[in-house]
Amino acid sequence: MTPSLTLTASSERLPIGALLALAMTGFICIVTETLPAGLLPLISEGLAISPSMAGQMVTAYALGSVLAVIPMTIATRGWRRRNVLLLTIVGFLLFNTITALSSHYGVTLVARFFAGVAAGLAWSLLAGYARRMVAPHQQGRALALAMVGTPIALSLGVPLGTWLGGLVGWRTTFGLMSALTLALIAWVLVKVPDYPPQAADQRVSLGKVLSTPGVRPVLAVVISWMLAHNILYTYIAPFVAPAGLAERVDLVLLVFGVAALAGIWLTARLVEPLLRKTVLVSLATFAVVSGVFGLMGKVPEVIYLGVAVWGLSFGGAATLLQTALADAAGDGADVALSLNVVAWNSAIAGSGVVGGVLLDRWGVASFPWAMLGLIGVALLIAWRARGHGFKPGARSAEKPASVGH
Repeated sequence: MTPSLTLTASSERLPIGALLALAMTGFICIVTETLPAGLLPLISEGLAISPSMAGQMVTAYALGSVLAVIPMTIATRGWRRRNVLLLTIVGFLLFNTITALSSHYGVTLVARFFAGVAAGLAWSLLAGYARRMVAPHQQGRALALAMVGTPIALSLGVPLGTWLGGLVGWRTTFGLMSALTLALIAWVLVKVPDYPPQAADQRVSLGKVLSTPGVRPVLAVVISWMLAHNILYTYIAPFVAPAGLAERVDLVLLVFGVAALAGIWLTARLVEPLLRKTVLVSLATFAVVSGVFGLMGKVPEVIYLGVAVWGLSFGGAATLLQTALADAAGDGADVALSLNVVAWNSAIAGSGVVGGVLLDRWGVASFPWAMLGLIGVALLIAWRARGHGFKPGARSAEKPASVGH
């Protein structure tokens, strides 16, 4: 694998323009994935299908990400890096345009599946790309900036897309997403540096990556943490209803999104010197919030405060976990980050099933205790992964693992 670009002291400033282009790519990934959720009535009417069938547009997207990310990542390791990034963005341009123009449900589902394929490849690429642009001791901060598009999309992009759909129609909204990708293509060509492909003799197999010490513990934390998080996030509307906030879900999610942005800002300052401690504190904080929700979840003020603390503890999760995973995997970072996409999306899918079962059998009161159990597992795994995965001390104090693309 080609070693990370070595930067001199004169290059200490972060390449803000290039990193924000990566952040915009992540923003488009998230908004493209979740946009149908806010437009279900309009889509079902436009395609003459039921809302549940329209909802499968989200499922098809997630399925494309999960199934294609590993083979696509391995298949493109011999390509120049910017070409791969542009491929993912062109994929969004093409398949969002097809979604906007299609009047056939089957064609729309196929377009959504391949949009998910583009997203899976993008997510496997972004973290390593951001790390490669900077010196080793700046990798955590660079990754935090590159990931800022995610909470912005979740807190602002989806509500904005829903509002636009009601104003100009769902097809025009997807068309506007295509226009955004055109602007992003120009941005990438101007601001994002290109890098050579990974050398053939340095490409690490999937099996070897999985057997690398530290990789499996980090992936296990990803699954358990994201499963707990998404049980609450997916079913936030019924969860806050007993507190009388059924009509204020938008405000609750806005509080979460703003707090998550603060969490990213905080993580950018802590990931280099205190990655392990930040992970443990974030998990412990979410565990405390879960317990408080379990005991006082019907009090509106508790919900708002708890959601703010939850967002603060979660905002830097992607940065922390992807940094830990890439550090542990070393030359296998590309493949490891593709496994992260699978683990993350599988947890999202699993949360829908687990949360649905909990809701039907025991009601929303069971959510906090299930979350507490899952977070407890994640905390235990992270605590024990002291030798590999979540090492103590500053990242810059050690020789960093090489990161290639």
